[in-house]
Amino acid sequence: MKVGSLLIGTVLSLTILLLTGGCAALEQYTQPKAEAVSAVPASLPPYQGPRARISVTRFDVRAAKANQAIGDGLRDMLATALIQSQRFSVLERQELGAILKEQELSATGAVGKGARVSRGKIKGADLMVVASVTEFEPGAAGTRGGIGGGGWIPAIAAIGGAVKKAHLAIDLRVINTATSEAVAATKIQGEAKDINLGGIAGGFFGGGALGGGLQMYSKTPMEKAIRICIGKAVEYLSQAIPHRYYKY
Repeated sequence: MKVGSLLIGTVLSLTILLLTGGCAALEQYTQPKAEAVSAVPASLPPYQGPRARISVTRFDVRAAKANQAIGDGLRDMLATALIQSQRFSVLERQELGAILKEQELSATGAVGKGARVSRGKIKGADLMVVASVTEFEPGAAGTRGGIGGGGWIPAIAAIGGAVKKAHLAIDLRVINTATSEAVAATKIQGEAKDINLGGIAGGFFGGGALGGGLQMYSKTPMEKAIRICIGKAVEYLSQAIPHRYYKY
């Protein structure tokens, strides 16, 4: 009788321990986390010098499997990464219309004196980054839900070898806005056959959220290809733009 009671008590204790431990583990994965991670490639050393003043135009999308939402997402990611590199003063042109409207509103006197915005202070860009998405092969679409919001299915597919190769190519040009001369040009490519399972815990898949229409490719080879392309683009622009433009 005592042995039976002891056995029952032991089983109950183990059950409670497993349940509480499982809840703690589940909470660890399901709790939302906010993390600001730089998208700048590790190959670029820290920089504290003068910056080049540039703007990044809307990406032209020519790849059959891509759309303008994907181009807009790539443009936003590149602009963010260029700012994070500390080498560029990136001037916003996508929302220039909204900025001008705000200035017009201030000029009417409807805005309080302490919050009024002055006209004539918008800065000009010496350089303009022009890009075209020429190749876009996603290989596999992403899923939502599951651990950490990324989902179980992409990880299981990668383990089973079911994930296809993803490929992205972007043509980049840097144009002098005063002369319309192209001062640098290249083709950037990113390719991935897996989702780099070892990096899911906070390594490779950092670097900020995927922009625009790219969110559906989260935790897939396409995300890896995208981040490779953005990193290569920042590295190229940092090295290819002539030093004379770094003056601000």
